[in-house]
Amino acid sequence: MTGWRARLGFLVPPGNPTVEPEMIALAPQGVTVHFSRLVAHGATGSHAGQEERNRTMVEHAAQSAGLLAMVKPDVIMLAHTATSYTLGPQQEAELIERLRGQCGTIVETAFASVLAALRVLGVRKVALGTPYGEETTLKGKALLEQHGFAVVSHGRLDNVSNIYDETPERAYRLGRAIDKHDVEAVFLSGLGMPTIAILETLERDLGKPAISAASAMMWRALHLAGVHAPIRGYGRLLAGAL
Repeated sequence: MTGWRARLGFLVPPGNPTVEPEMIALAPQGVTVHFSRLVAHGATGSHAGQEERNRTMVEHAAQSAGLLAMVKPDVIMLAHTATSYTLGPQQEAELIERLRGQCGTIVETAFASVLAALRVLGVRKVALGTPYGEETTLKGKALLEQHGFAVVSHGRLDNVSNIYDETPERAYRLGRAIDKHDVEAVFLSGLGMPTIAILETLERDLGKPAISAASAMMWRALHLAGVHAPIRGYGRLLAGAL
């Protein structure tokens, strides 16, 4: 049977080319990954219009989730961190409750995965790095603080024309730039920005945990599916060295 250990489903923004290859690369033996595209209009990957695209994806999320539920995944993850920044805790909880009832399976968000990962890592003081514009970045900072984390440093990539054209090297440099002496962990937000290839190196160079929305999302999806499989080469969170 395909996915004899677990089937993981991911709801992906329409223009995002990063989630599929990163989740496929991380999937342990016996775990299959399945994808459905969310609905949004306008130019993808740009800062302009991001808030409107986020809300459009929420409005049509039930349609995309319903299609994904047909493969009977053990877990469905909303693979878009900025949607959580747009919604805030209450509206996000309402959306997830509706999708769980509709799909008949566990549904979780990438941002909720990040919160769970930071708590497991035992950190409170974090650095936030994003490929977003200033407004969305500050919403992410405020949401982390609302959940009890101290964002002691934050920053974003400069000169972003399209988030989906960004590189792991730029993500690495962002992680280095936002690190401060009192930061306990570095968090790179934005599932369109490639991150998993640099997390192990970034963590080793900083001497502290480094996670991304992508690494936290896969870690959480496996946990929710009851799969305990260390994935080495992508930082201590996925390696299970906690």
